Amino acid sequence: MQGGPRSGLAAVSTALLAMSRRLEVRDVLRTIVVSARELLDAEYAALGVPDDHGGFAQFVVDGISAEQWRQIGPLPRQHGILAAMLHRNGPERLGDVRKDPRFEGWPAAHPEMSDFLGMPVRDGEETLGALFLANKRSAPDGSTRVFTDEDQELLSLLAQHAAIALTNARLYERSRELTIAEERSRLAHELHDAVSQKLFSLRLTAQAAAALVDRDPARAKDELQQVAALAAEAADELRAAVTELRPAALDEDGLVATLRTHVHVLDRAHTAHVTFTCDGVRALPAAQEEAMLRVAQEALHNALRHSDGDRVEVTLARTPAGGAVLKVVDSGKGFDPRAVRRAGRHLGLVSMRDRASGVGGRLTVHSEPGQGTTIEMEVPGG
Repeated sequence: MQGGPRSGLAAVSTALLAMSRRLEVRDVLRTIVVSARELLDAEYAALGVPDDHGGFAQFVVDGISAEQWRQIGPLPRQHGILAAMLHRNGPERLGDVRKDPRFEGWPAAHPEMSDFLGMPVRDGEETLGALFLANKRSAPDGSTRVFTDEDQELLSLLAQHAAIALTNARLYERSRELTIAEERSRLAHELHDAVSQKLFSLRLTAQAAAALVDRDPARAKDELQQVAALAAEAADELRAAVTELRPAALDEDGLVATLRTHVHVLDRAHTAHVTFTCDGVRALPAAQEEAMLRVAQEALHNALRHSDGDRVEVTLARTPAGGAVLKVVDSGKGFDPRAVRRAGRHLGLVSMRDRASGVGGRLTVHSEPGQGTTIEMEVPGG
């Protein structure tokens, strides 16, 4: 008898510690769901985070395979039991969710669920999300089990700590976003200071030349020569500024570590799951590393802003000849590259191709409507 309570308490303690150690929102949500299902011995668990449009910004499940989840289809809307859990302060425990008048059915691929226990995750008056558990597992003797008062109390405790962990994770991500915004602002100011003075002088000199064209052509010619000289200096200043904007980490840590860090930051900042894998890539010439990083950044920007996909995979691999190949693959809506070219909307493809060819590499784009997009860049190494 004594062994059970101690082991139960240890399990609760482990779950709470696991939640408190996570800093990324997605990791916190996953830990909450897995902990709830294991602690309450349920077959299925889910946690929904509402958006402002009647749906869910995030919906994490446990007990359902990735293939099942894909077949179920889009994220659920806030209706029926799900909506009720987001608009009430307390738990909801049902012997058979299918017999509840609020039940509105589920997709064909959805597993059958009967007994149900739901709990809002609240921070003061704000509902951060809702936990859903279904199908209490059978007892060792095969008898049917349902969620109990003890289960409800345990889930309530878990939800309270989940609210703290989720709030902390959101604050952490917000601080990261502010840091990124501050860095962008600093770089913008540096770029402005480096070039604006030259452009101002260029404009004044051009105006002076225009005023002299009719009455003093010789002086106008001198002024135009000065315009050409200032334009060359401005171009040099701009080139130097852009060179200085090359990420310091690229020089210090190399392409692999810099790209891994960049992907990690994007994964925290976006709802899409962004991953990075690397296979045997060694140091490349500096120009090639910078070009590959810039192409990866542009491709990631396109995927996260335009594809509407829920996954973006970045891979970097060594080629048999000693070079490297970069791939950025998204699961989004895709496009027809030929139609994009005809419409004049290049999505940065021209600049990416220029970067690749500028370092002796090549860039290819594979995409079809509804089939996602793959951007691939290969360089020969050095």
